[in-house]
Amino acid sequence: MTLLSAALLLFLVMDPLGNIPLYLTALKNVPAERRWKVIARELLIALLIMVAFLFGGQYFLSALQISEPALTATGGVVLFLIAIKMIFPPIGAEANIQNHDEPFIVPLAIPYVAGPSSLATLILIMNSEPTRWPEWLAALLAAWFVTGVILLAASPLAKLLRNRGLIAIERLMGMILVALAIQMLMNGIAQFLATLPS
Repeated sequence: MTLLSAALLLFLVMDPLGNIPLYLTALKNVPAERRWKVIARELLIALLIMVAFLFGGQYFLSALQISEPALTATGGVVLFLIAIKMIFPPIGAEANIQNHDEPFIVPLAIPYVAGPSSLATLILIMNSEPTRWPEWLAALLAAWFVTGVILLAASPLAKLLRNRGLIAIERLMGMILVALAIQMLMNGIAQFLATLPS
């Protein structure tokens, strides 16, 4: 995996365009002049959590004695399920969001940006080649930065793209993620078969 492909994978998993309607709904009761400050704060919290998982996740996996082929295959399955939800979102997903005066950590930082899928992907990437951690950190920062720019511009983007445009882009991203997930699953199976005695 290259730095670019890792950054693209993380960006797709964070799904900022798909999160625009969710962010706008969660920030409905927050004054317009304060929204960007709240979003910036939540993005920083999400980044800290993701960096912690990037560097600490592999020790957790070592303690559980999970093999690399199993982790790769599992990552493929998880990404596939995420991609399916992006292509076929559950009905009424936005209706379940609770509107608080000002969201803190939940749901903007977790799970919208630093969700289970993002954290699992970070662990998977780091576990594949731990010595390349500077590249993985750079990929995370790049994906997070682009995600942050999109979410900070959520209101104008929602007006520009409208609901249909956002849905179309999210489903296209879901299709790309399906291909990546299948490739990851195939890699995991191939790694497992290579470990079997001939």
